[in-house]
Amino acid sequence: VFPAYASEVNLQAEAWIHEMGNWLKKGVAILIDYGFPQKEYYHPQRSQGTLMCHLRHHAHGNPFIYPGIQDITAHVDFTAMADAALDSGLEVLGYTSQANFLLNCGLMDLLAALDPQDVARYAKEISPVQKLVSEAEMGELFKVLAIGFDIGEDLLGFTRADRRHTL
Repeated sequence: VFPAYASEVNLQAEAWIHEMGNWLKKGVAILIDYGFPQKEYYHPQRSQGTLMCHLRHHAHGNPFIYPGIQDITAHVDFTAMADAALDSGLEVLGYTSQANFLLNCGLMDLLAALDPQDVARYAKEISPVQKLVSEAEMGELFKVLAIGFDIGEDLLGFTRADRRHTL
């Protein structure tokens, strides 16, 4: 017997991927968002789903209050996205964390060009980068999924730490 479980379902995302499979002859779509592979998405700690509401830096779970003025978000089931891509004749070209994707794409080379002696500029540039790659911030919470067709080469963002095997 399974315990009670509630979750969000995004039928439009899978429909969008199926539509892409109808018209994409060559190319790639890179999807970046909060989310998990299915095994983590349906973990018992998320038995009430992933929906969150945000208003003025306050997070809560009631989408029915503050209509039209609060942000409402839910995580992506990246396994469902990958399955929809495969069902549509597309290829899953890569899956990793945002931090790995940015590092693979040369983020460290860009940072190396900054002069750490220019403390004001360095601090201004490095602070948002830390948020993008930190495990406690967006670096691990955001995932990157690449789907496409007829690319013919590996994508730079997935050269190390590709997690397709977790989907």
